[in-house]
This record gives sequence, C-alpha cells and structure tokens, in this order.
Amino acid sequence: MSAVEIYPDIFWVGVNDRTTDLFEGLWPITQEGVSYNAYLVRDERSAIIDLVKSFKVDEFLEQVAELIDLRSIDWIVLNHLEPDHTGILRTLLRIAPQAIILTTEKGKEMLGTFYGIREQVRAVADGETISLGRHRLQFFHTPFVHWPETMMTYEPANRILFSCDGFGGYGALRGALFDDQCSDLAYYEREALRYYANIVARFSRMVLRAIEKLSDLPIAAIAPSHGLIWRKDPGRIIELYRRWAGYATGPGEPEVTLLYGSMYGNTEKMMNAVAQGISGQGVPVEIFDVTRTHVSYLLPSLWTRAGVMVGAPTYEGALFPPMAHVLDVAHRKGVRNRRVARFGSYGWSGGAQKEFERLAAELGWEVVDSFEFVGAPTEEELRRGQEFGAAFARAVAGPSAL
Repeated sequence: MSAVEIYPDIFWVGVNDRTTDLFEGLWPITQEGVSYNAYLVRDERSAIIDLVKSFKVDEFLEQVAELIDLRSIDWIVLNHLEPDHTGILRTLLRIAPQAIILTTEKGKEMLGTFYGIREQVRAVADGETISLGRHRLQFFHTPFVHWPETMMTYEPANRILFSCDGFGGYGALRGALFDDQCSDLAYYEREALRYYANIVARFSRMVLRAIEKLSDLPIAAIAPSHGLIWRKDPGRIIELYRRWAGYATGPGEPEVTLLYGSMYGNTEKMMNAVAQGISGQGVPVEIFDVTRTHVSYLLPSLWTRAGVMVGAPTYEGALFPPMAHVLDVAHRKGVRNRRVARFGSYGWSGGAQKEFERLAAELGWEVVDSFEFVGAPTEEELRRGQEFGAAFARAVAGPSAL
C-alpha cells in the first residue's frame, strides 16, 4: 500500500506483512498476516510515530520519502520498543542523525539495551505535550499495554489516539485502512480478539487502567500499530477491549469450549456424544482438536467462555500431552474463573484425571464432574456421555454459573 493521508498532513506510512509465519515467534499468522502501522505528522517540525519491522525498511523509507525529505525528520516517537515497532530505527537514524527520539523513561533505558542507542533520546513525562507547529502531540504513559515502557500518543486537533499495541489486532490490511471502508469488519474483530488473547490478555488489569485513564479524552479516531484505523466508531474497539479485559476476573459467557484429543478414536467418539448433550441444552459450544489446532486459535474461546469441557485420554499414566500443553498455555495467559469437566479413555490404568485436577487447581478452575471409560465406549457409556454433556451445559448456563 502507498502512504495514505488520514487527516490533513497526517499520514499512514505503514506496511503489510504477509510472509511472516509466527508473530513473536509463537502465534501463527501465515494465512492472516499483520500490518505494522506507522504514522507521519508533517508540519513545521515533522514527527514519525512508531516504525516497522526491519525487513520492511525499503518499503517504509520509500513511502516517507515521497512526503518529506528523510533528513528533515525532527522527532521519532517510539510508543513501544518491541522490534516489530522499532526494527528500522538504526537505519533511519543513519539518514536522519539529528532526529530526537521521544519515549518513556523506561523506553530510554530499553533503547540502550536493545539497540545501544543512548544519544538523541528524550524521555517524555506522562501528559507532556510538544508542538510541531499547527499540530501538537501529547503523551500518555500506559505501562504493560503490553510492555512496561509503553505509551500512547494523542493529537488533539483531530482527536487521534495513536494507541500502539492497544486496540490492535492481527490481519494484514486488504486495501482498506479504515473501519468504515472495510467490507468484513467481523473478520478484523475476530482477529483483534485472537490478538488480545494471545498478546495482551495477561495484562488485562493494565488495559482497564489505561482505558479509564484516557476516558476523558475526546477521541475521533483510534490509530493502532496493528490492524484497522477506527474512525467511524472508535468506541467500538475500545468497548471490545474493555469487555475482553473484564473476562480476566469476571464471568465468561454462558457457553462451552470443548477441547479434545484422541489417539485411536475412542475419546473422539465420546466427544461427539458429549457435544450432542451440550448442544441439546441450547448452550453454544465450540469444538477444537488440540492435536490439529494451534493454541493461538483456542485461546479466544477459552478467554471468553465460562465453560471448558476437556476430552483427553490417559497417555503413559498422565494427561494426553497436547492437552496438557493447552492447559499450561491457558495458565500462562491467565485464563481464570472457569467451570470445567473432563472425559476420556484409558487402556490398562488411569492417571490422566489426577494430572488434570492438578492443572485445573493451578488455573483456579472449578472441576464440576469427570467421566472415564476403558477402551472403546459402549452404547451405554455413550448415552451416559450425552447426559454428562447435558448436565455440564446446565451447570454453565444456570444461575449459579461463574
């Protein structure tokens, strides 16, 4: 994409990435891609707000050079030091060595450790404003959204919040930059939730704190570092983030995430019966095979739903390893306050249930029930499995559900 003027003399100069397979080296984006959004404010003094990943340096510099002389850049605003936001920094400084970097005090420290850059760096205070001429920029510290040095930048004349990782999402831009131009807004909202559950969820308390801190700002547009610019309805993405952050401590939706893994089809056969029981109670259920679906795609469902049904066999006297991995990641990401039940097959001895209960206790999940069977399930056991699922659905949907 070419540079886009989003407001008079304020430009999007970001890039799309459709070749990286794993965001942060962890989260798959092969199909979805991601955008690295950077912004240029052209004025008596010019400022670039955030940068892009290192392998996109040529594309980025060409876009900016079409708008201003690169050597004339006065300010480089670094809202966040993660390398997908700062990867081209050294190259840019070779072209514009006089530019002053603006960041937080913690960001100034991290510039030294990440890049060895200690000159031409100025730490801005929380709430501080600088003038570019016709435009001003105001800085708000928002630590742990999602690194400790993070801040957001506000442009008062047009009421734009350059929100960095806050209010962002996966998904390369498909020609449309703004929410009101996008023909598939639901896709970007889903990818924003996946991004939140993968990247930001652990810091939900700080997300809510940042939203409250900025609540008095009049905001006409949210311009994040990843994903769409929200100018038609910026309140929409703010409220989504507020809702998602609330799941960290509050109840999930009265719905069920059914996770299963099966070695030879016995647990899978029971899964179908259990799912039938859940659905028969009118409770929405989302089903994932943990051996074939990356945990990145499971986390949004786990994050938002109150009930978790685990279908996993015993493997060498313990819980089926792919399931144990998913529960470990859920623990790392802070998925709390869920109701959970487990079913599964075993061959000659159990053992999975003991490990499952330990993991559930670490997660702070309430174990409602369990159901194990030996080998292949009988017709009677399948009937029991269906009722097992129905009873769990009632527990999730009932008035006493978490």
